[in-house]
Amino acid sequence: MVKSLRKWWPLFVLPTALSFVFGFVIPFAEGAYLSFCQFISISNPTFVGVGNYVAALSDPQFAHAFWLTALFTVTVTVLVNVIALAIALAFTRSHLRGTNVFRTVFFMPNLIGGIVLGYIWQILINCVLANVGQQLLALNTHAGFWGLVVLTLWQQIGYMMIIYIAGLQSIPSDYLEAAKVDGANAWQTLWKVKIPNLMPTITICLFLTITNGFKLFDQNLALTGGEPSHSSELLALNIYSTFYSRAGTKWMGIGQAKAVIFCLLVIAISLVQLRLTKSKEVQQ
Repeated sequence: MVKSLRKWWPLFVLPTALSFVFGFVIPFAEGAYLSFCQFISISNPTFVGVGNYVAALSDPQFAHAFWLTALFTVTVTVLVNVIALAIALAFTRSHLRGTNVFRTVFFMPNLIGGIVLGYIWQILINCVLANVGQQLLALNTHAGFWGLVVLTLWQQIGYMMIIYIAGLQSIPSDYLEAAKVDGANAWQTLWKVKIPNLMPTITICLFLTITNGFKLFDQNLALTGGEPSHSSELLALNIYSTFYSRAGTKWMGIGQAKAVIFCLLVIAISLVQLRLTKSKEVQQ
């Protein structure tokens, strides 16, 4: 079996490798080149050097979108993981009934597309606040921000909860029994036994929530559209608006430069997060 795997592994790796090359490497390389160009279509780019990056970094809307996205990501990451872990801890208690039904209900919003979620929450807000709801989202930056936070919590908590439940169930029962014999209470068991053994799960959930927070686009477009005056516009929507909504061919190149900066930023933050959390993991 081992000899066969050593002989034929390139054949099994080839489909995934080709998909990665044609689906990511080549488009990214072409996009990186276009970020140094002005263009209307990718067939006739004109090389302009680093001017697009200078314009992108000096764009006040892009700077505002960056800081708003950073604040949004930190807020969502903390709230999603704390609430999801709390629910997972509650659902893994043996004396609770109907946990499978509750798990399904909590997970269902994750199955709904982002655009649909945005319009669903528009309807919900309008129903609760009558005609004031949409005006509040369109005219108040803080309302738009917290509307996006609530929408994201509603969508992601159930998904992270499932991952935390799997992590909690993978903790060896011997550890929990030993803590109980030693007289540890529930709080001590959580911090001294469960959390250290949950670090691989926490690493995954933090990675997903951080990257999802920075990449949020559909919900932002559907719920607020960046209003008022782009003040509730996150990074992904800012790039989209720069590329498609601004007049002049130069903005396509600037939008492409923003996209490359955005991609490198998310990769760098994700790698730092993975390195920090992996260093806290313990071997079972």
